[in-house]
Parts: sequence; C-alpha cells; structure tokens
Amino acid sequence: MVDEQRQEPQDENLEAEQQETVAAEEDLVARITELEEQLAAAQDQALRAVADAQNARRRSEQEVAKAHKFALERFANDLLAVVDSLERGLELSSDEDPAIKPMRDGMELTLKLFTDTLARHQIVAVDPHGEPFNPELHQAMTMEERDNVEPNTVIKVFQKGYTLNERLLRPAMVVVSKAAAGATGGTIDEQA
Repeated sequence: MVDEQRQEPQDENLEAEQQETVAAEEDLVARITELEEQLAAAQDQALRAVADAQNARRRSEQEVAKAHKFALERFANDLLAVVDSLERGLELSSDEDPAIKPMRDGMELTLKLFTDTLARHQIVAVDPHGEPFNPELHQAMTMEERDNVEPNTVIKVFQKGYTLNERLLRPAMVVVSKAAAGATGGTIDEQA
C-alpha cells in the first residue's frame, strides 16, 4: 500500500512533467512558426529592396542616357538660325556674279561645315519638297491649288525642319497642294 501511495505521486509527477513538456513543445513550435514567418517577411522585403534598387538604377541610367542624347536640343535650335541665314544668303546671291563668287564659295563651305557638324551630332534636316504632307514633321503654312500635283503634297518649303536623334527638333514650314476648285480627286486634310 505504501508502494501504491508512492506510485500515485510519481504518476502525477510524470503526468505533470509530460504536460509541461507538451506545453513547452507547443510553445517552441509556435515560436518556430512565428520566426519562420518573420524570416519569410524579411526575405521578401530584402528581395523588394534589391528590385527597387535595380529599378532606380535602371531609371537613372535611362534618364542620363536621354539627357546626353537630347542635351544639344536648345543649342541646336540656336544654331539652326545660322544655317537658315547661310541658306538664305546663298539663295539670294547670284553664282554668276564674279564679284560675289569668292564670298558665295565661302558661304557654301561654311554651310557644308555646319551641316556636316550637325549630322555628326544626329541633327538631320527635314526637306520634304515633293513628299506627302506629314503633320508629325511638317507645319503647313498655306495651301495652294495645283492641277499637276497630287493633293496633300508639299510643293514649297519655306524653312527646313530638323530632327535630333529621330525626335522632331523643328517642323518644316511648308506649302501644301490641294485639288483645284471643281476638280474631283483625293481627300484633302485641311485640318493639318
């Protein structure tokens, strides 16, 4: 009987220890689960931070490339007035007058130097004479009736346009043909 009485407290102690062990294991499992969730969240944040940094770097590289590509825009616009003046001077001067010939030759060489320099920097002239009107590259100053030319064709260029790296720098100012009154023909884009 004494053995039985000793046995009961031992069983109770053993049961209490087992319950404590089970409770401790459950606490550990809960703690492990919590830590795993925190680790997953931290890994996700780290991946997002790396992706954000890469995107920011890529955006800044693109902005720098764009800035380099189009940095000449304002300066080029200022130079276009000089090119226009040289072209106008050549148009108005006679190549048959021997007194003007040396000056005209100098103007031609200067204009060639200017246009070559512009071309090296991807500044390209838009001279659309005889081409169909393109509102993305041309600015229609007026329209004239012409029987011998397709409607919506550039028949005269007042001022050449220019592009910088294939982006419009200045539109070409042009005269566009339209069908003669009473003639039936293609449609005319008078909204241009």
